Amino acid sequence: MSLTNNYHIAVPTAFHENENLNVDATLEHIRFLEKLGVNSVLLCASTGEQHSLNLSEKIELIESLESLESLDVSSDFEILFGISSIRQIEAEQLASKISRVPQISSVLIGYPPYILPTQKEALNYTTSIIERVNKQAVIYNNPLRTGFDLSIQSYKDLINNHYISGIKEAGNPQKISELNEVIDSPLIYFAGGEKDLEKKICLGYNGLSSITGNLYPLEVKQRFDSLLKKEDTQDYNLLKNKIDKLFEDSPLPIIKSEISKIENINFGICRTPLGN
Repeated sequence: MSLTNNYHIAVPTAFHENENLNVDATLEHIRFLEKLGVNSVLLCASTGEQHSLNLSEKIELIESLESLESLDVSSDFEILFGISSIRQIEAEQLASKISRVPQISSVLIGYPPYILPTQKEALNYTTSIIERVNKQAVIYNNPLRTGFDLSIQSYKDLINNHYISGIKEAGNPQKISELNEVIDSPLIYFAGGEKDLEKKICLGYNGLSSITGNLYPLEVKQRFDSLLKKEDTQDYNLLKNKIDKLFEDSPLPIIKSEISKIENINFGICRTPLGN
């Protein structure tokens, strides 16, 4: 089974004013997006918040997804969940928990920040998670955030030996061109956000993981689809101005504030220092 959606929205995590986890508001936002026509979301990744969540908080989020009936989304709605930890044993525990939750379609495996594993250590870390989760996996390489850069050879080793359905490469975009030359498996190559999206698609990216989609879900998807089809006829200036404005400052506090206003929910704050 492979991922059916090449576009997902990386949803932020809601917190109360005391910075405690707010599961209900997080799920409300997911339901809002699904009702608009969004088909896939990514939790606990790509917003920089997951490293502030401890293991029990991540498990609480996972357990909230165990009933699609209570979540109130369609049966074909795709949920991806991020796994990354500075402690491999905790990543493994999270993977084991996710393996028993059929509502989670796939995991996005990121690398721990700061500790700078070797390529061999990173491969062992990734393999250990994949073997426990028993689901399709997307590999997330983000050297700017982690200080670690997965090599082309390591990518090849993982793809040749495990079921990898996608890659989210936030480092050198030229890697996608290189991978396309040496990998036969059909993969979704996710761009992390809309920056330089047109150039990335020319290099072989065919997927989008969007944070700005939390506020402009259908507009971002329409823009992305038109670029993939090489039918870029829509007026992008209005959306571009909105996105540029969003990134003039720290975007996550602004996104959370706008979610609260648009959806009439209390999505809360970021965990400081974000939002200071």
